[in-house]
Amino acid sequence: MRKLKLVLLHDKQGMEMVQVAILVAIAVTLGLIFKTEITDFVNDTFGSLNKSKF
Repeated sequence: MRKLKLVLLHDKQGMEMVQVAILVAIAVTLGLIFKTEITDFVNDTFGSLNKSKF
């Protein structure tokens, strides 16, 4: 019974790592797809803040 608990605990940790890896891959992919839009948004935002002397 104890071995079963250890196996199940190990599997949960492995699944969490897979989920994290998938989420990171999705974030990187979206970042690459929308790279220019993100860059334009950041530049516009900081440009507006600089003009308003924030």
